[in-house]
Amino acid sequence: MQQKMTRRTVVRTAAVVGAAAALGPVLSATATAAPGTGAGTGAVTGTRKPRRPATSANGWTIQTNVDRDSQVWTRSVSGTGLTVPVWIGDVETVLLHVVRRFHYEVEELHAGDLVGWRPAKEVRRRHPESNLASGTAVRIRPGTGATQGSLFPLQLDAVRAVLADCGGVVRWGGDDKPVDESLFYIAVGPLDPRLADLAARIREWNATPGRGAGVTAG
Repeated sequence: MQQKMTRRTVVRTAAVVGAAAALGPVLSATATAAPGTGAGTGAVTGTRKPRRPATSANGWTIQTNVDRDSQVWTRSVSGTGLTVPVWIGDVETVLLHVVRRFHYEVEELHAGDLVGWRPAKEVRRRHPESNLASGTAVRIRPGTGATQGSLFPLQLDAVRAVLADCGGVVRWGGDDKPVDESLFYIAVGPLDPRLADLAARIREWNATPGRGAGVTAG
């Protein structure tokens, strides 16, 4: 009797071992696929966060083109006969005001004296000039006007007066290192309320006789 029980136990054990061996590859594959795959459940794995858009040094989004699917559009600078591509809206209002003030109070501008948006590949990232790629900067008299000492004392005083009226919203490249006296750019981010406040004041000045750019103090 003891011998029969032993044989039965041996047969049963062999059957269990054989079944486990047959299921081994299946169980192994399932275990391998399970972590993070959501096999059969439609789960998504390895989700990536959306990439943040590239920004210029002042925090504004770099634009890849002008006048089409862009925040940058070519605008006329009244009283100068010039046009320049800039970020539309409050930035446009402020930068065009600076250009007009320069034209009337510092030096008359001509064709080739004004540059706005430039492709990102043409400017240095993390430098003030990168703001050109977002349309939040302009160059006035690029080239020779960029060098230190390009302005006469009275011209420099006029530039300082324009900057003072802008209350820190606009910065001049003449105060940067390295110096670029041709560069004027928005010095605050997109959500800074000072930009909207300044743009509103400029629009009020432009609508008030005797207040806008080009008016001679008397």
